[in-house]
Amino acid sequence: MLRTSSLILLAVVAYSIAAISPSALAKDALPSWKEGPAKKAITDFVKKVTTSGELEFVKPSERIAVFDNDGTLWAEQPIYFQLAFAIDRVKALAPKHPEWKNKQPFKAVLDNDMDTLVKSGKRGLMELIMATHTGMSSKDFARVVEIWINGARNPKTGKLYRDMIYQPMLELLSYLRANGFKTYIVSGGGMDFMRPWAESVYGIPPDQIVGSSIKVKYEVKDGTPVITRLPELNFIDDKEGKPVGIHYHIGTRPIAAFGNSDGDFQMLEWVTAGEGPRLGVLIHHDDAEREFAYDRESHIGKLNRGLDEAEKRGWVVVSMKSDWACIFPYQCKAAASEK
Repeated sequence: MLRTSSLILLAVVAYSIAAISPSALAKDALPSWKEGPAKKAITDFVKKVTTSGELEFVKPSERIAVFDNDGTLWAEQPIYFQLAFAIDRVKALAPKHPEWKNKQPFKAVLDNDMDTLVKSGKRGLMELIMATHTGMSSKDFARVVEIWINGARNPKTGKLYRDMIYQPMLELLSYLRANGFKTYIVSGGGMDFMRPWAESVYGIPPDQIVGSSIKVKYEVKDGTPVITRLPELNFIDDKEGKPVGIHYHIGTRPIAAFGNSDGDFQMLEWVTAGEGPRLGVLIHHDDAEREFAYDRESHIGKLNRGLDEAEKRGWVVVSMKSDWACIFPYQCKAAASEK
């Protein structure tokens, strides 16, 4: 028979266990996020919009979160990955286009002259995209993209582009979906460039991807119906275009938005201006050792206005250096193996 003191001790232990909340006992859903204000702001937001009976509870059908892609879900340095794809396509198609040897910006690509290519600006980029992303069916383009994404490597790290995704953001996507959120990509990058691989990499299906697009047409070739990609711009999903793209594709205002540059400013502005609980988050690239450090003066992923106005707008600024325990999956695995 247990003594009275033992019974009292058991009662105290049982009470203590019962007093611990289920969330405290649950495994950390964001293990690559360091404890701090940024992580707390995100988890507090999720808790209040998903707790039934709370004043700020949001029904599942309205729990929509939108994410920029370049610089938010995966790296974007030293050049946008879709530009790297276009450069590789120019080199692959060059034998069929001898005129490119003397025509810019194609000459710059073939000569590996990145300075001249960068100076060609948006006009040059659009020329490359129109020449390398069109004149084929949507199915053929998806196949070309899929082959490239599974083999192309970043020139700085030597890693596959598809492996240069952010582990903390993968965890965040899973965490949100586990709490009834629907997650969308809203990117300035090409919608059809992202669709072939985003589901296997992020768990985001093609119908939840909003991006820039070129015009297409329906036609029947050799008895087979196809969607053919045309060398004509349809929509730029960047800056002011992002809220417009969300309106056209999603049809309702999300309650959370995640970006990393001033190209995402209007998306965060529009999302957080809605009624009820709102969350706006900017990923700040300030870790030169584990990734890249850039913001105000960068020609890629410039973050200037966002840094100036984030505090007064109530947006969360996530420091890669201070808020993330590791950045890329391969870094996180290496860190875990050392423990």
